[in-house]
Amino acid sequence: MAFHVQLRQLPYVARAFNLTGEQLSMRLLERWAAGKSVELQDRLWDPARARLTIYEGPELRADEIGMGRGWGNVTRSGTDVTAQMLAQAQGEPDSSDALKTAIMTGCGSQPLTLGDVVLLAGTERMRASERLARAEQAVWELLHTGMVRLVRDGASLSQEAWEAELLSWAAWRDGALVIEAVRGD
Repeated sequence: MAFHVQLRQLPYVARAFNLTGEQLSMRLLERWAAGKSVELQDRLWDPARARLTIYEGPELRADEIGMGRGWGNVTRSGTDVTAQMLAQAQGEPDSSDALKTAIMTGCGSQPLTLGDVVLLAGTERMRASERLARAEQAVWELLHTGMVRLVRDGASLSQEAWEAELLSWAAWRDGALVIEAVRGD
């Protein structure tokens, strides 16, 4: 497996293919996670302005990269690991487990709104979309383990209602839907 990177700041795009984990860390991640500019393809990329995307997937042959086909092949055959790699570089041991622990701690004493969970899901340097995705995934996993329940107007929602609620933007912004810890009697 190899890592493939895209840096984008319109109108510019730079890509690097077939990086090892060590190359990725040394060339990009350490500096990026520290908020420092990185150099790729004779250009400096500022983390505050550019967008970094990292895929892990099969190593690409030269004919799979040429003629502008490289990034399309990466996205078809690889997995987006940007959030995990940045979390690792920032020293977060397992950001998913850490978030679920923070949610359980928070809703242990009082219910949390979904908006509260988004605030727990990342740092100020993270994109809002990444924070929301992490929050949604953590809530979904906690619901399926039976550790929390979704509650609206004092009534616990059925498992059949979870998906529609979690996919609704209103549920994340209006504060009417809360997460409560399930207490064992």
